[in-house]
Order: sequence, then structure tokens, then C-alpha cells
Amino acid sequence: MNLSDIPPMPPGPVLAIESSCDETACAILAPDGTCLGQHVVSQDGHAHFGGVVPEIAARAHLALLPGVVSATLHDAGLRPADIALVAASTGPGLIGGLIVGSGFAKGLAMALGVPFVAVNHVEAHALTARLPGLVEGGAPFPYLLLLVSGGHCQCLAVEGVGQYRKIGGTIDDAAGEAFDKVAKMLGLGWPGGPALEKLAREGDPTAIPLP
Repeated sequence: MNLSDIPPMPPGPVLAIESSCDETACAILAPDGTCLGQHVVSQDGHAHFGGVVPEIAARAHLALLPGVVSATLHDAGLRPADIALVAASTGPGLIGGLIVGSGFAKGLAMALGVPFVAVNHVEAHALTARLPGLVEGGAPFPYLLLLVSGGHCQCLAVEGVGQYRKIGGTIDDAAGEAFDKVAKMLGLGWPGGPALEKLAREGDPTAIPLP
């Protein structure tokens, strides 16, 4: 992506939808990036399987999105007609959920007569350091990024919007997925991370000598 490819700042609020895994989320941002309202719903229905089931997640997104978007508009004190642009994550992620979320967002954009922007889920993580309120004025380019989202952790030099240089990475499972698999084998339930953390607090840190 070249700087000339970056769309100009929208004239009004942006409504954004995220549906790449098992959380249905919506946020409304002012043109300067300030969050005006947000809602996140963590889905249930996956615990019995010990992990996220893509088909169940997609169906849950379909059921939850209208209410989540309406609640976010209400919290932001806005009407649909006030929205200037609609965005949604379109990958990477679970394909079923991404299709539901992006399809909903495209339909909303068409109904409102406003542009739709497809967002790379991983690139969005890379640029969150520039959100208002985290670093005064936004983290200046370039900065070093440790990206731990899903599998294949990466260390990147973020040199600008659309300008990323990979320094190193792994080919592992997602950290959360690894926790879920271990917890399932130990019969601890799902999600595995909190259950393993609770169990670890009761452990003996000297039980196994590690280098």
C-alpha cells in the first residue's frame, strides 16, 4: 500500500464491525479516532467442545450483530444516518464469521449510501498503538511491534501505514489455542487460559528446574 492509496479522513463517524473469531464487536469512532461507543459480546456455546467451533461462531455473529450495532449507536448517541463510513474485518480469521460480519457491514453501507472499507485484522492490531489515548499524539513511526494474535507470532518494524518489515516470527499455534488444548486434556474446561492461570497459582515454581 502506498500513502496515495490511503483514503482521506471520513467527514463523520466510522462504524466498525469485528467478527474474526468468537467475539461479536462493534465500535463507532470519531474522525480523529476517538471511540464514541463500543460493544463486545463474548459468545457462549463453545464450552462443550473445548474450543471455538467456526460454524457455531458464524451463526452466533448472525444472531448478535443487529443488536450489537443498535446498542453501539445508542451509546454513541447517533442515528444510522449520522454514519459516514462502515468498516469491517475481512481477514485473517474464521472465514464464516468474517463473511457474516463483512456481509452485514456491506449491506449497512449500501443502505446508508456510504463507503465500505475492508480492514486487515492483523494490520489493525499493528496500528492500535496510534489510537488516541494510548500514546499522546499516537505512537510515532517507526516502532517495533510484537504481534501475538492467533498463530505465527511476529516481530515487525512498523514504518508507516501499509509499510511493515518482518524481522522474525514463529510457526506456532495461537497462544490461546494452546491453552485451550492443554486445559481440555486436563479436564479444566473452556476457555483454557483463565483455568490454567488459576491452577498455576497453586503450583510449586521449584517443582521442575528450568534453565
